[in-house]
Amino acid sequence: MPKESFLVNRIKSVGFAMKGAILLIRTEASIKIQLFIAIVMTGLGFYFEISNTEWILQILAISLVMGVEGANTAIEKICDFIHPDFNSKIGFIKDVSAGAVMLVSIGATIIGFIIYLPKIV
Repeated sequence: MPKESFLVNRIKSVGFAMKGAILLIRTEASIKIQLFIAIVMTGLGFYFEISNTEWILQILAISLVMGVEGANTAIEKICDFIHPDFNSKIGFIKDVSAGAVMLVSIGATIIGFIIYLPKIV
């Protein structure tokens, strides 16, 4: 069987990644909430005409939260697959993973306050 080209492999990889992003959005309530918040914040960015630097920070914060949320979901699914019954070590792993989402969400919220509070007050 001939080896596929680098370009074909990259195109397939993007397809798998898109499938994963769609699955994440369709199946996980937490990412739906994050997506809603991202849409609202994007709308606010246009409304308040934030600067390029503020856009960069906002997009980075949104991407980080959603990416870590996706990783958290993957970690939880792996844990549930490996050990479906309650296990304190699995619980620890899932709690730490959820904690990571919380930490980046707090950081994103602070970035939002820094960008928008001066424009609102």
